[in-house]
Amino acid sequence: MRDLWFSGPASRLFLSAEAGDSIAPSLARMGLALLLSVAAGVVLGLALGRSERALAYLEPLLQFARVIPPPTMVPVFVVLFQLGTQMQVASIVFGAVWPILLNTADGVRSVDALQMDTANAFRLSAAERIRFVIVPSALPKIFAGLRLALSLSLILMVFSELLPGTSDGLGFQLTYAQSASDVPTIWAVIVLLGVLGYLFNSILLAVERRVLSWRRGTSNSQ
Repeated sequence: MRDLWFSGPASRLFLSAEAGDSIAPSLARMGLALLLSVAAGVVLGLALGRSERALAYLEPLLQFARVIPPPTMVPVFVVLFQLGTQMQVASIVFGAVWPILLNTADGVRSVDALQMDTANAFRLSAAERIRFVIVPSALPKIFAGLRLALSLSLILMVFSELLPGTSDGLGFQLTYAQSASDVPTIWAVIVLLGVLGYLFNSILLAVERRVLSWRRGTSNSQ
């Protein structure tokens, strides 16, 4: 366990250089996948939420795709991208995009009709309605989807790194420790993943409170 914890400086949270070498590629994959999931999920969610007809046609298909376990799609992504970073990122995106997309669409549908009538009365353009009315009203649902996507991204990041063809990352470190029967390192990686998950969730909650502070102010004034 000393190879990962308690042998580095306090400025690196007492993590060793070996731990940093494992964390960096894992976070790079997870960060890229989460960024792609947010971009695709929010854009498609806004489009579907604003079109009742499109949502009525596509929602059964989206719900079906959502419940497919992401690990079962790994063989498909291996065929499409071969083993490597692209396959790993695609696996994470497939699992993380659905809560963002569906929560965004639900948030758009729940926009107060009075707000939309007011926007129409002021003759706001479609882009202005999205920016000033729809997105602010849908933000609580979007953040709810982000929290789910964040936890799924961490889980799928580890799973994708357990597969053959991976040469770095926390999942690879787990596989290597398991093959060497190195139980202390296995537990060190598990604890490290728990710490990372807690930190990411805390950061996202802080951002959510900051972004949505205006809503609490509005509620208190009422």
